[in-house]
Amino acid sequence: MELPERLCESLIIPDWPALAQVRAASTTRWGGVSQPPCDSLNLAGHVGDDPLDIAENRRRLAGALNLVHEPAWLEQVHGTIVVEAETVSAPVIADAACTRVPGRPCVVMTADCLPVLLCDRAGTVVAAAHAGWRGLAAGMIGATVARMKRPSIELLAWLGPAIGPDAFEVGEEVRAAFLRLDAGNALCFRPSPAGRWLADLYELARRQLRGLGISAIYGGEFCTFSEPERFFSYRREPRTGRMASLIWLE
Repeated sequence: MELPERLCESLIIPDWPALAQVRAASTTRWGGVSQPPCDSLNLAGHVGDDPLDIAENRRRLAGALNLVHEPAWLEQVHGTIVVEAETVSAPVIADAACTRVPGRPCVVMTADCLPVLLCDRAGTVVAAAHAGWRGLAAGMIGATVARMKRPSIELLAWLGPAIGPDAFEVGEEVRAAFLRLDAGNALCFRPSPAGRWLADLYELARRQLRGLGISAIYGGEFCTFSEPERFFSYRREPRTGRMASLIWLE
């Protein structure tokens, strides 16, 4: 069992020019009570972890972040559904949430997929999106930005912990899906020694954000796969926990 203090110490706080009323954080795998292979701060209920441990981990997270309301936990399906965080009272099928209501955290869970946190420069709306390759190819980021209803030039984006470009090996079908969207996405793939492709999720997301008119993009320097002491990774360990990336207004 990890001490609660380790959770606070291990939190990743975005380094971006959001206003003070915009609060955001990503967890790592440390600071909870879950046993291996979900040790220790697993926050997902679908990975075979003890429900009591998950509840304690979520309680610790809420305490560490001084959350007033329960985060809007989602049942993520690699789709493009976006919900309003303040309407979520039990997990709903969606892969993003946004809100204009203070105290209502948007949250997505990941263990290699890309969490994208968004806010406007005025600090009036925030959103969190779960963007694996399927979500990116389906338009998850665009759907989330549209739901925020703010001019793209007014938005900031932060890219949280995801699998890095040296570890994300994919087949030709993944590359083809992105090239159908934009031939320029070829720059985000390079041949792997195994005769497949290494994909850069971060750059694919940056290209989509820029295409939507968002130029203020931060983060994107992590690799969940190659840092087992810090992050969960589904590619590295198919049975593992999930981290959370949250954003809310105070």
